[in-house]
Amino acid sequence: MTDYTVMTHPLIQHKISKLRDKNTGTAEFRALVEEIAMLMGYEALKDLPTEEVCIETPIEECMTPVIAGRNLAIVPILRAGLGMVSGLQALVPTAKIGHIGLYRDEETHEPHEYYCKLPDPIDERLIVVTDPMLATGGSAVAAVDFIKQHGGKNIKFMSIIAAPEGIERLLGAHPDIQLYVGHVDRELNENAYICPGLGDAGDRIFGTK
Repeated sequence: MTDYTVMTHPLIQHKISKLRDKNTGTAEFRALVEEIAMLMGYEALKDLPTEEVCIETPIEECMTPVIAGRNLAIVPILRAGLGMVSGLQALVPTAKIGHIGLYRDEETHEPHEYYCKLPDPIDERLIVVTDPMLATGGSAVAAVDFIKQHGGKNIKFMSIIAAPEGIERLLGAHPDIQLYVGHVDRELNENAYICPGLGDAGDRIFGTK
């Protein structure tokens, strides 16, 4: 299995612990997801290409680096992935936003696509796919499949909580992507929920049950 990056920063781990708490309410949960996404993004985007441009400061002109190339594309897996978008946008306000809609079959736990809209031209962009939970890996694999079918090549995947099964499945299917996770949990239970996990991220972000 290809290497992946686990975010060990104390601030990220502290905020993940607060996410896990069943007593954390919707507003705080949503804010924590945004904050964790921003902290993870700071690390995940450290290899963004730059180019030198001429800037005039109040003192003099100088050459200084700016992000090069096409705008970053952030592609959340609906609906929980939406919770991570604003944290990344805070880092790169010019980023373009795509969406991939998947739903999980309650019996087979396999994903089915219902929506896919990506920024054009997707093949020239760095693409960051977001989903707070990487459980079975089925949705993650399907999302990356769709992006590659549309021409996407340079893909990073960000999840706050991941199960070993999901990591293995995603990187087994797509060893060329870069995977960033906040914490690797113990296992999936018989209902394909991450243990100890934090429950249903979508329900907790949007206040639905």
